Amino acid sequence: MNPVRRFVRRPGRLAAEATALLTAAVVAFPLYWMVLSAFKPAGEIESTEPRPWTLAPTLDSFRRVFGQQEFGRYFVNSVVVAVAVVIASALIAFLAATAVTRFRFRLRTTLLIMFLVAQMVPVEALTIPLFFLMRDAGQLNTLWSLILPHIAFSLPFAIWMLRGFVKAVPEALEEAAYMDGASRTRFLWQILFPLVLPGLVATSVFSFISTWNDFLFAKSFIISDISQSTLPMALLVFYKPDEPDWGGVMAASTVMTIPVLVFFVLVQRRLVSGLGGAVKD
Repeated sequence: MNPVRRFVRRPGRLAAEATALLTAAVVAFPLYWMVLSAFKPAGEIESTEPRPWTLAPTLDSFRRVFGQQEFGRYFVNSVVVAVAVVIASALIAFLAATAVTRFRFRLRTTLLIMFLVAQMVPVEALTIPLFFLMRDAGQLNTLWSLILPHIAFSLPFAIWMLRGFVKAVPEALEEAAYMDGASRTRFLWQILFPLVLPGLVATSVFSFISTWNDFLFAKSFIISDISQSTLPMALLVFYKPDEPDWGGVMAASTVMTIPVLVFFVLVQRRLVSGLGGAVKD
């Protein structure tokens, strides 16, 4: 490359890198402030002159969080709900995406349009109808009242995204597998499933985050049996209208964030390839 041309392009590259760093700092600052507040003593949190540092970190807020009798149960409930939604939505979306991509049937286009329309409906608009539905089904105050709605809301996006991955697999590969004696079931799970796995990981991340951070359904469907509550409900223990415990709120929020970060670290490589495949498609 011409040195002069390389020198001319360098300011643009520096500007892009500076913009990326600034954007990352803006996005990460609320997370930093949350963790910082979790370690601040109560006096600094309630101070009228907040500082972006602390010289006296303490674990008192975390002790109050883990000292709550039901906190461990809330954590387990959140894990159960999130894992169930991720697995169920991924499997159903994979089968549905394969069906609408590989098979020709009546109303196929109408069904795809319905998936798009379902994504446009606000969750808040369906909360009351879902409440009556869960009440009539006898599922209020159970984890099923959280699992089933989240599966339903995760499927439209997951099916649309996986449809592109399934479509990218050549039909010639499927025909070759059948000629070699593979059944449709064997092709589906041993050949097609590994090829679309990056897309499954990408959709699973969105399903996991929306389920893990859900407060609306947990507040609406878990009414009297607090043993079925999830972690977002644990924040209410520390939030009192007259005297909120902001240190406890920030500590509980920090604990809630850790599983999400761990999940991202475990799937980041497949997530990047999955998003890249979706954009390419």
